[in-house]
Amino acid sequence: MEQQEVKSRRPWVVGVSGASGTPYAAAVLRGLLAAGESVDLVVSRASRLTLLDETGIAFRDAHWQDDLRQWLARGADGKPDSFDVDVTDVRYWAAGDLAAGPSSGSYQVKGMLIVPASTACVAGVALGLSKDLLQRAASVTLKERRRLVVAVRETPLNGQTLKHLVTLDEAGAVVLPASPAFYAGATHIQDLVDFVAGRVLDAAGVPHRLYRRWEGELGGGSGGD
Repeated sequence: MEQQEVKSRRPWVVGVSGASGTPYAAAVLRGLLAAGESVDLVVSRASRLTLLDETGIAFRDAHWQDDLRQWLARGADGKPDSFDVDVTDVRYWAAGDLAAGPSSGSYQVKGMLIVPASTACVAGVALGLSKDLLQRAASVTLKERRRLVVAVRETPLNGQTLKHLVTLDEAGAVVLPASPAFYAGATHIQDLVDFVAGRVLDAAGVPHRLYRRWEGELGGGSGGD
């Protein structure tokens, strides 16, 4: 009897660190799921505090699906139920689980997106500290020569952080500051958030329709970067 070919799951690992910018992470996650991508999610301990502060949502290991669904449904303006999101193809790993799948290079993933990335997270990855699963998964991504996008969201940046970002760039990561642009005709806060999320997905090679692209026409509301 001919055996049917089983399609293996190859997710994107999405790491959420403690920097301000949880709406960026939500928009990236929605974009990945809308594109039919599988996601392995790692939420750092510090990011839970940020998420609670920015959204009022307490992210709990035992109820992560409900909390994630509530988070992704929320607009950047704070309005609940702004989006309808199916989180069926999301797998969650606790930040303290260093035996998790993404901690090993033999665990097949497409790459990793850190959104947002704090300076502490940047330093940990650049130095190879692997103090939690987020940092370990990023180190594994680099050593396996997979795509790593680091959406750093801090300002201003001191010299040490700039050196860490150069180290990540030299190691093959894409350093992508969470800097919204205004040429695409943004009229709402969600537009600015979606622009940054769209640039993260561009760096990952994931198709999306989160912002209008530059087409070479000044004043067209779809400028260039």
